[in-house]
Amino acid sequence: MKKSHKAYEKFPQEQVRSAIRSGIVQAQEQVAAPILRQNKWKRKASYTLCSAAIVFGLLVGSSYYSPALASSLSQLPIIGSIFGNSELIGLQRAQKNGLTSEIGETQTVNGIAVTLDEILYDQNNISIGIIMESDQELDEYYFGSGMDFTINGKSSGSTGTYGEQILSPTTRTAIQEINVTDNMPNAFELGLTLYGENGERWYFSAPVKKINDIASLPIQHTQNVDGLHLTVTELSFSETGVSISYESLEDITDFNKSRGGLVDFHIVDQDGNEITSHSGGATGELVKDQIEYTSRKHFDPIDSHVTELTITPYLVIPTSGGGVEIDEKGNEKAVEYDPSSIQPIEFESFKVKIPR
Repeated sequence: MKKSHKAYEKFPQEQVRSAIRSGIVQAQEQVAAPILRQNKWKRKASYTLCSAAIVFGLLVGSSYYSPALASSLSQLPIIGSIFGNSELIGLQRAQKNGLTSEIGETQTVNGIAVTLDEILYDQNNISIGIIMESDQELDEYYFGSGMDFTINGKSSGSTGTYGEQILSPTTRTAIQEINVTDNMPNAFELGLTLYGENGERWYFSAPVKKINDIASLPIQHTQNVDGLHLTVTELSFSETGVSISYESLEDITDFNKSRGGLVDFHIVDQDGNEITSHSGGATGELVKDQIEYTSRKHFDPIDSHVTELTITPYLVIPTSGGGVEIDEKGNEKAVEYDPSSIQPIEFESFKVKIPR
């Protein structure tokens, strides 16, 4: 696009869209008071509980055009900035250190351009950055609760989160996270499908590979409290975050009363500094007369000076929620959640040395 000094009396939408898609606009100004919409996102599993969605901001702007056009551009996202300007330290570090896969593929359906911007695959999540831009105003929940996904062409039961940031009536961005499970391969073809309110469909396919330099530390710490058998199996950490894996077993058959999927952890380092938690989904199944849960909880990355972590399990009892049961024949049944049926538990803290 040629340089122009002409003052615009009316916002030139087509030139703005062209500039965004060609990636020539440089980030300079911060978006003022964007609106966040967040949804819980459930995937098929024996029983799932979802974590909180993401809040993030964007830096945009340009001095390349006239002041009027630069002001308009400051309200729109720039490809490649979603992870780098999110409020999640792990995503910031991933983009800064070149750990993400930049895609930048755009598909336009019914006047709505959706861009698959960037993907990160670490030990915690597959994080996906998306940009949506429409010729017409979009309803608040136009894209529902995020993308469906496949792994090497096959559906996979997993929990995750989806959060949108509405920048204008026609422009928004989103981050979707798919919680990583032990049965996911280190590299595979990720298929993504986003559905619009009016029947539109945007399909993307991209190869993804788990980042290197993920350290795993076996723990096998066990506690038996009030009928709940909890085993913390592993702690892993990388440049993008920390994760705690656990298993639980409870002599109960009613998911409404089961507590294994509600376990989370409070972590502080040797100096008393808290490591911020980002929760994480849990998957449970009924095996004979017991409910078994597995989960991986996510936290901010730790710095090199951290030598010891104090970990305290606790229950997060939500005020609402639910899940899906799948029987042996594959039939699904919605499971309602009753918070009054959950009995609280107090666990003991334990310490983990971090090898350096």
